[in-house]
Amino acid sequence: MKAVEFNHVGKQYRLGLVSTGTFSHDLNRWWTMNVRGKEDPYLKIGDTNVRSKKGESDLVWALKDINFSVEQGDVVGIIGKNGAGKSTLLKLLSRVTAPTIGEIKVCGHIASLLEVGTGFHPEMTGRENIYMNGAIMGMTKAEITRKLDEIIDFSGCERYIDTPVKRYSSGMKVRLGFSVAAHLEPEILVVDEVLAVGDVEFQKKAIGKMQDVSKGGGRTVLFVSHNMAAVQKLCKRGILLEDGTVKYSGGIEDTIRMYIDDGTTPSQSVFYDDLSAAPGNDKVRIKSFEVLPVKGDVVSVASGIHFRLTFMNYVPNIHLDAVFRLYTADDTIIFHSGKVVSPQHDSKIGEYILDFSLPPFMLNHGKYYMSIWFGENNKHLVWGKYFHPFVIEDSFYEDPYLSKTLPGILKLELNVSSHFRK
Repeated sequence: MKAVEFNHVGKQYRLGLVSTGTFSHDLNRWWTMNVRGKEDPYLKIGDTNVRSKKGESDLVWALKDINFSVEQGDVVGIIGKNGAGKSTLLKLLSRVTAPTIGEIKVCGHIASLLEVGTGFHPEMTGRENIYMNGAIMGMTKAEITRKLDEIIDFSGCERYIDTPVKRYSSGMKVRLGFSVAAHLEPEILVVDEVLAVGDVEFQKKAIGKMQDVSKGGGRTVLFVSHNMAAVQKLCKRGILLEDGTVKYSGGIEDTIRMYIDDGTTPSQSVFYDDLSAAPGNDKVRIKSFEVLPVKGDVVSVASGIHFRLTFMNYVPNIHLDAVFRLYTADDTIIFHSGKVVSPQHDSKIGEYILDFSLPPFMLNHGKYYMSIWFGENNKHLVWGKYFHPFVIEDSFYEDPYLSKTLPGILKLELNVSSHFRK
């Protein structure tokens, strides 16, 4: 049974304006779309929503020709870059806004958590907002009361439950909002990136609750996040959006792989001839970052990896620190390690070179990102998350098992001894 179905759905916005430009046209549009149920009579062909490029039209398609369906009980991750249309899609599903064209079919009640404090009245207490949200979802007062203690306990906001929500922090609003949405037994739970606001403990609780909602209750979950580890853990299916269109729909592993592998092979090293365009600021600028094999010609599992960072320091006589953090393509931190460049508060103005290596048979093949932080006595100077992507190629071994593509961050050649004992 289909819980959600999108049929040729599109959403168009006019940049800079919120109307057709005249009252009579606005009235005609409202009558045609809301009373007669037909398409916008003033709909025009617009540009695809590519936010980094200037278009020729003041009309853009935030979503265009979206077609997919979600079965009841499915947990679907919706992923894509910023501006791809993820939040717009969820707003259409939650009926915050209406599609410009197309049809959306929904079977069941929807509980949505699209942004911090969604559906909360700031002057009402947390307890009052719980009852109000439940009533909006069609629940009786008795049904809400039966769930009330469980909602409050899960949110961790018991001390402040009778305080107006306007005095809550953003994290407390997310905690209470998610707890209400998840516990009032909706058939469809829609969660946007808001969980990123919560702390690590609550994120784990929230993901566990979404798993319980889908598996135990057979309810449908649509989850938007940039945390690929959370998406992979929670979801079975994925939808990849790109520039307002569905680029891929399928199993979550393949969807994440399609998202991470954008079809480009990054260069292993990067050099900046024009320092004004290099990463950094007036204190520190990176001249180059090189990823080299320790042995051989190709950076591979078996070659070992040598990193060389060249940077310009413009601040004399400070305790200069450099910190390296290596990420997998799905945002998992592999290591975080640093180097005190000038321990005696004796930094010089000029060029520095830092070298370090990882041994062979340590990292598995795949795409990685290195971020670099510069500081003075733990005081921030420069931070460049995802500064440079690079690829580690797989290696071929005499052992046919090791030659296979294997899962995991590490690809170790274990020195295993074996013996038989009666």
